[in-house]
Amino acid sequence: MTNYYDIDDILSEEELIPVVFQKAATGVGLLDPSSETHNVEQGAKIELPFWLAHELYARQALTMSIPPCFNQMTRKEIQADAASVDLRNRCQYFYELGCKIAPLVGDKTIGSFLLYSFTNRYKEVLSKAHTASFTVSTKPLTLLTKEETHLYEAAQSSMTAFKKWRMGGSRFEIPSVLGRKRKPVE
Repeated sequence: MTNYYDIDDILSEEELIPVVFQKAATGVGLLDPSSETHNVEQGAKIELPFWLAHELYARQALTMSIPPCFNQMTRKEIQADAASVDLRNRCQYFYELGCKIAPLVGDKTIGSFLLYSFTNRYKEVLSKAHTASFTVSTKPLTLLTKEETHLYEAAQSSMTAFKKWRMGGSRFEIPSVLGRKRKPVE
């Protein structure tokens, strides 16, 4: 499930997911801040990190709800103007978490919502990266998720490398093999 050495994958599973316990659990009252005992009652609604919620879901101890970053308000904002929505404050690993949680919750529209938001925001990320290749601009980066930040930095570095090459960087050279003529075969 998790790539052991990928810090982004580990951090994406730390996002809190609202869950409802289907079974009473003893000795885990620390998970529920409102609990006065060390037990969690059946039907208790709390937020757990995704990695723990996924394990308990696999054991049929709880059901997961849709996280607030995928609610109807966020969907309407992205449909109105995808580039101006601050997804970083809602969930730094928006796309990764969405891909991981989509098969686990009952909402079948999360996949198409992720695709729609990524395609609309992707255009804006690339245009900002290409126009601001030599200036240090932190404004667009404050709205981007971790995945989009990686795309932005990759696009910016490729644009910088292209401009450097175009202004007189190393040019293509003809290999010496292509300059020789072959002897005719007799």
